[in-house]
Amino acid sequence: MNIASFQEKVNFIWSIADLLRGDYKRSDYGKVILPFTVLKRLDCALKPTKNKVLEEYKMLKDSGIQNPEPVLNDITGQHFHNTSQFDFEKMKNEPDNIGDNLRHYINGFSTNARDIIEYFNFHDHLERLEQSNLLYLIVSRFSEIDLSPEKVSNLEMGYIFEELIRKFSEQSNETAGEHFTPREVIRLMVNLLFNEDSDLLQKEGLLRTIYDPACGTGGMLSVARDYLRELNNDAKLEMFGQELNPESYAICKADMMIKGLDPDNIKFGNSFTNDGFSDNTFDYMLSNPPFGVEWKKIEKEIKEEHENLGFSGRYGAGLPRINDGSILFLQHMISKMQHQNGGSRIAIVLNGSPLFTGDAGQGESNIRKWIIENDLLEAIVALPEQLFYNTGINTYVWVLTNRKRPWRKGKIQLINAVEFYKKMRKSLGEKRHEISPEQIDKISKIYGEFKEGEYSKIFDNEDFGYYKITVERPLRLNFQASDERIERLKEQRAFQNLAKSKKKDPAKKEEEINEGEEQQEAIINVLKSMDETVYKNREEFTKILDEALKDAGIKLKASLKKAVLKALSEQDETAEICTDSKGNPEPDPDLRDNEIVSLKDDINGYFEREVKPHVPDAWIDESKTKIGYEIPFTRHFYKYEPPREPEVIMEEIIELEHDIKEELKKVIGNGEI
Repeated sequence: MNIASFQEKVNFIWSIADLLRGDYKRSDYGKVILPFTVLKRLDCALKPTKNKVLEEYKMLKDSGIQNPEPVLNDITGQHFHNTSQFDFEKMKNEPDNIGDNLRHYINGFSTNARDIIEYFNFHDHLERLEQSNLLYLIVSRFSEIDLSPEKVSNLEMGYIFEELIRKFSEQSNETAGEHFTPREVIRLMVNLLFNEDSDLLQKEGLLRTIYDPACGTGGMLSVARDYLRELNNDAKLEMFGQELNPESYAICKADMMIKGLDPDNIKFGNSFTNDGFSDNTFDYMLSNPPFGVEWKKIEKEIKEEHENLGFSGRYGAGLPRINDGSILFLQHMISKMQHQNGGSRIAIVLNGSPLFTGDAGQGESNIRKWIIENDLLEAIVALPEQLFYNTGINTYVWVLTNRKRPWRKGKIQLINAVEFYKKMRKSLGEKRHEISPEQIDKISKIYGEFKEGEYSKIFDNEDFGYYKITVERPLRLNFQASDERIERLKEQRAFQNLAKSKKKDPAKKEEEINEGEEQQEAIINVLKSMDETVYKNREEFTKILDEALKDAGIKLKASLKKAVLKALSEQDETAEICTDSKGNPEPDPDLRDNEIVSLKDDINGYFEREVKPHVPDAWIDESKTKIGYEIPFTRHFYKYEPPREPEVIMEEIIELEHDIKEELKKVIGNGEI
């Protein structure tokens, strides 16, 4: 590629944006210039076949052909065509009709090209440009540049378009991260994606597919394609993507069309509820889905698929919490893995939440469990902070595959690359750091070597799994019919409900309430008649209570009797153990505890070793044991830094005191302080 020519064209198109100054915000320049760039490229690409298309179109129309698009596309040799008599030169020659002629020109495009313009919301901008007397000026300027395929190859045009996207993204820091992933991050991801297949990817006549379910402007797909061309210029990477944001979708589809690729491979809509590739699987997948975005709007559809389809759908393993749906993208991508033809590889950027959020048995943990137990997770790379345009948080690249190399089977590699960055001269939004090409190569090498080291640790899959066991201790209570405890009975709901009524008839309602109050008073009187002996055996006290109630002619429902016993009891380590009807010890909910046991450890051995010596009467409730998975990334790379010596700290304090005094002297004069 001629760098000088490339930069010259970028600068020329960028200069046209100056015409918008004053009428548009800088952050909105791209909404005008990008669709015009697309139109001009398409115009130049169609110029050699323009007359022939118009002639053929007239003949087809006269013949009553309903769908002339395939025939006309054959003539252009492209995936698009235009049947309007206008082009940029003709529109420039009729300044008084520029608006109508441009609309006629746009309407003459084939459906897929017109679709791009509509998603750019371009017609609204045409009206605005007309009202500002800018439309003719912009059309005139664009007519001066030659973007024909003979002068500008598809590859070079793609670079021009991507550079314009980048520059316009920099003008809009608040939205750049929504559709633009830093190119060095993508390059690293693509390295990790292709690393294990470098030999395979150099085969002659290679055809591979790649997919991004949140493709934005298509940057990830483009970088992957360029990288494969570096490895094998004859290889073909067919790209597929889906995007929810209309403008990003339009840019991505336009980029595909500009590069001479099939724009129909880019779908619009929500990948979760309107999967544009429901029947497809792919060789490679990569994505940078939005972080921390809730999925409440599509909750119904997601839960229905989870509950009705299970593992036949995409979300059989579980669902994350409603306020972060990024891991849904990962499950969606896993569902599109090939199980033949060598399997698939995935690279996805996630924040820290999917590493550890969710307790054993909860959604995120169950998803991690499913991924790891199926040996899909190959590696996780921790990236530097402040790497993205719209967030400075910690991010991680997960690499997954269903075709691990033999030496990686049953293993997960963690790579700590948080220090692999250089500071940028000028910040772009939250982006203050970038990864250099040399650092990308080093991270890729660490990954490829698959060795333990300062920045790399290798674990067995089971190292991230654990049992969450429930440890119970027996319930020990004493009982006493004291005034204080009898007062507590009045706070019990079952006791309070005696003096409540749901009857609608006022008379019957009052009658029922009165009867309840009388019963309450009778129960209280019975309890007050009992002595205040402290009983340490529940069965013994229950018998005495039952006799007292029987003598008073009172029979309590089970729920009310439970409330009475609860009010009159207190925990007492010296009391006898409370047992159920079968003589088994009842657990004390207040003494219940959980222990985390590694999957590699024996539960009973752990219990005897770590729990029994401290609480001999404890036992495990095996019905509550759950298996969970988490990846405590930071813990595995923690470096202890000893505290500074007290003398050093004291010297700093004295120096600070001196500096403060000197500053105060400047403020209040030379008096004593």
